[in-house]
Formats: sequence, structure tokens, C-alpha cells
Amino acid sequence: MKVIIPAAGIGTRLRPHTYTVPKALLHVAGKPILAHIIDRLIGLDDIDEYLIVTGFFGGKVKSYVREHYDLNVRFVEQEELKGLGYAVYLACTHIDDGPVLVLLGDTILETDFDHFVQPGKDIIGVQEVDDPRRFGVVEAAGGKIVKIVEKPAEPKSSLAVVGIYGFDDVVPLKTALAEVVANETRTRGEIQITDALQLMIDRGAIMEPHTVGGWFDCGKLETLLETNRHLLAGFDTINGSEDSVIIPPAYISPTAEINRSVIGPYVSVGDGARVIESIVRDSIIGEKAKVRNCLLEKSMIGNRATVTGKLDHLNVGDLSEIGYR
Repeated sequence: MKVIIPAAGIGTRLRPHTYTVPKALLHVAGKPILAHIIDRLIGLDDIDEYLIVTGFFGGKVKSYVREHYDLNVRFVEQEELKGLGYAVYLACTHIDDGPVLVLLGDTILETDFDHFVQPGKDIIGVQEVDDPRRFGVVEAAGGKIVKIVEKPAEPKSSLAVVGIYGFDDVVPLKTALAEVVANETRTRGEIQITDALQLMIDRGAIMEPHTVGGWFDCGKLETLLETNRHLLAGFDTINGSEDSVIIPPAYISPTAEINRSVIGPYVSVGDGARVIESIVRDSIIGEKAKVRNCLLEKSMIGNRATVTGKLDHLNVGDLSEIGYR
């Protein structure tokens, strides 16, 4: 089985952090989003190749994966950002046949991944949402998907597509995507995978919806912090120092330095970061960042950023400096 992970997006909603780091490598609960995705797949049987679609800062994605994983990985460069459907199409051109699992590179899922790789079945992950207009929406009848619409103005269902797709054979998907790309079929200005899926359904493909247990979109600051809170809730180990108070759940890198501070709950502190005489809660502190004399909440401090003497909700990019002298 092949696994496709599109991770080429620019991540405009997560700026300024994505000015210097690809979205898939932003840290949440102690490691990059992409690492959370791959780690959940390691236990699956029969994965013989990962195809990671890269674009913006693709070299950093390649370096991270090669340094941290011993996997058979093919990196597919997406030079033109034409949409998710185009990214998956590019990956499919490197696959002849057989089963394929597609997972979005900015979404962390808690589900039974084996359910999506059943012989003879195509399965799409879904979840009920309050406002389906922001998502691809599935209409189902008799346990089968009859229609998929991308961000409909008037949804006929509340089942949102959550970013996991399992196909028994890549050939029908590859054929439909190739047709959508060749015809420049676009929805909301982009080539969408949902248009290819609908084409497959119209030609007789049978797809089943499957509700996932946990769906965590990391596409903007608010949802990234929400994901951080959820994932930290399962942490048992906390690192700290004798002169500080750590309120669980929290993740503090063994190489971070915490002095005379109160950390937590729901705080991630990256490698080499320093937090001095501060109170930090519900926040993410990047690698080698320095926080001194601060009260921070619902904040994200980028790698190598320095924040001094600040009481606020902050969103500070890498290599930045903010504070009072």
C-alpha cells in the first residue's frame, strides 16, 4: 500500500510562522504536525512507500523526514499550487496500481486507520460539524456516498470530509484526477479532490463514509492551540526545574531551561527554549525561543524569538523580538 501526504501548502492563515517554516513542520505537543501524522501510521501493515508532496520550503520537509525516520519515502514536488486535487494527482502519477491511503499534511486524526484499507472498498473519513459550509460535504444514503460537494452554500448534509481517503485501487482515482486536471475543472478557483471523487461516483464507484474519532485541523492559530491542548491531555511525563511550578498537562523539552516560572496547563516548550520569571499557559513556545518576565496565554512564540516583559496573547514569528526594555 502507498500513503500520500500532501504537504505543499503555504499556510497563509498561520503567518508569520509559515514565513520561515512549512506548515507541516510547525510544532504542536512536542513535535511537528507531520511527525504526529507519520507516527500514527508506523504500526500499519503493508505500507511499502510514502509519497509526500512538497512545495513551500520543501527542502526542510525532506531534511526532517530523512533525519527522523527510516522509511521508504518519495518526495513529489508541487511547483504550482493549484489545489489539493492537483497535489494528489501529482503523487498518483508515480503509482501504477494497488491500494492507496491519502492523508492531509495539516490534519491530525485519531481513528482506526486499518478501517480505511479494506480490500474491495473505497472509504472516506467524515465527521458531523455545526457549519459544513466550510468543508467538503458528503451526502450519503444506505451506507453509501451519493454526492460530494466542496464548500456548498446550502449544505444538504452536516457530514464534513475530514482529510482521510482510502482506495482499494489507485487506478480509478488516478484516472478521474487526470481528467479533472486535463479539463482544468476548478471549484473555488482550485482543482479539488472532491470533484474527482464525484466523477468516480457518477461512473459507478461505491464509496462508504466512515466517522473518525478525533479530527484536529491545524490550519490556523486557534485550531493549532486547540490541538495542542487535546494532545497534551494524554501526556504523562513532564520535565521542569526545582525553582518552577509545572501545572500538567504540559510538554517541556529536556533541553529547555525553565527558571522561576509557572508553566501550564496546556503548554509546549521546544528544544533549547528558555522561560525565565514568567507565567505561561495554553501556549506553544518554539525552539530556542526566550521568554522573560512575561504573562502569556493563548500564545505562539516562534523559533529563536525573544519576548520580554509582556502581558498579552501573542503570535510572534521566528527570529522576532518584542518587549519592554
